[in-house]
Amino acid sequence: MEIANIIYLFLSVAIGAIIVEVFKPTKSKNIQLLLTFSGAYLLAVSVMHLIPELFNNNPSNNIGIFILGGFLIQILLEYFSKGIEHGHFHKQRVIPITVMISLCIHALLEGIPLGGGLEHNHSAEQALLTGIVLHKAPVSIVLFSFFLQSGMSKLKAYFFLLVFAIMTPLGVYSGHLFSELAIYANEIMAIVIGIFLHISTTILFESTDGHRFSFQKILTIIIGACIAILSL
Repeated sequence: MEIANIIYLFLSVAIGAIIVEVFKPTKSKNIQLLLTFSGAYLLAVSVMHLIPELFNNNPSNNIGIFILGGFLIQILLEYFSKGIEHGHFHKQRVIPITVMISLCIHALLEGIPLGGGLEHNHSAEQALLTGIVLHKAPVSIVLFSFFLQSGMSKLKAYFFLLVFAIMTPLGVYSGHLFSELAIYANEIMAIVIGIFLHISTTILFESTDGHRFSFQKILTIIIGACIAILSL
């Protein structure tokens, strides 16, 4: 297990908190562009890196069921998280506990393949790590803003953000520690890919009003996809 990976995952959340503290973003447009970039990168990485690697290592015809399962799992998680994963939140005084639970489950699942199953493929491991990091930073901005705008104390907001930051490294550690999970490495990876496919496509089609693609958004998508392709 690479300690550097754990540091990167923590830093992605910390950067989100720093951006909120320093720049205090009040307009969602820039955050949505960041999410669009991460969505394009996640989609390209899934198609160019993760899916080919998965089917190369798994001759079973049933692996597609787990990809579909991950897609459906994310639909269920977003029902409880209110769509924070792709930039949706509404100012409210009480933070539903289901929001934190669903985000933590999501973060935990995506970390497990980094702890086992990809140790023999550095390229796929780095592609997955980069995709997670690029997605967690803008999500952390949205989540931390959500906490602060709810009237929550800053100390409590930082505590909940720390819990969120811990979950993906905990997934990495779980994948590394429990050898039983290695038996299902392909199935877990398939579920994570399904989650990525849902998140990325939802971000790309819902990150602007009326689902319209502005020039800025198209350019951001192209840049995100090209970076993923060039990292092959």
